[in-house]
Order: sequence, then structure tokens, then C-alpha cells
Amino acid sequence: MDMNKKAKNSERSVNNKDFLLGTLIGGLTGAVAALLWAPKSGSELRGDLNNRAVELKDRTGEWKDAAYEKGADWKDTASQKGSEVKEKAYLKGSELRTRAVDSTSKLSRKTQAKTQELSKSIQDKLKRDDGAAEVAATEESAVTAESDRTS
Repeated sequence: MDMNKKAKNSERSVNNKDFLLGTLIGGLTGAVAALLWAPKSGSELRGDLNNRAVELKDRTGEWKDAAYEKGADWKDTASQKGSEVKEKAYLKGSELRTRAVDSTSKLSRKTQAKTQELSKSIQDKLKRDDGAAEVAATEESAVTAESDRTS
């Protein structure tokens, strides 16, 4: 969608430039043609050409000033939009970083809990195995003691 806006703005900019250039060339051509075909003496013709040149110079100055104003406006708008995009990107990055830290913390807590459960389970099993070994050792010594008595 932004690409369409940019393309349209670019087309308008080109169209505006073309229009201004066409107006300038057309105005000059028309002025020269009117002066050349007008039935005037040489001094009058030179005076008219001079007057037209001064008018054209004034108009060109006005167009230049308008172009500078437009350029400054566009620069300000671009700067503002750039700042807005930068701020949005910063906020989104901060949000994503916070979510990543939260997810990592949750995963760490779950892993720690599972590790503790597994450790307790292994310790319980070892205690049971030790208890069974003690019972077996006690039974074996009882059997050995019994066999020693009978022998």
C-alpha cells in the first residue's frame, strides 16, 4: 500500500516538474513569437524583450521560492515520518525483547522444576535400592550365621 502511495507521489512530482518546465518553455516561446511578429520598431522591440525578460526573471524567482518551500515541507515531513518509523521500530524491538526474556525465564523455571523432580525421583530410587541391599545383606548374614551354627 505504501508503495502505491510512493509511486503516485513520484508520478505527481514528475508531472509537476514537467508541467512547470512546459509552462516555462511555452511562455518563452509565446513571448518571443509575439514580440517578433508584432509590428514594432527595433528600439520598441528591444524594450519589450527586456521587459519580458525581467518579468520572466521575476516569475522564475517566485517559482524557485515556491520550490524551496515545497522542498523544505517535504524534508520536514520525511524527517517526521522517519522519526515515527524509528520510534515504532524501537518499541516493537523492545516488546519482542521483553517477550523473549519472559519466555526464556519461564522455560528456565520449568527446566529447573523438572530437574528437581528428576533428582528427587532418582534419590528416592537410590534410597529404596539401598534399603533393599541392606535387607539382602541382613538376610545373607542371617543365613551365614545360621549355617555357621549348624556346622
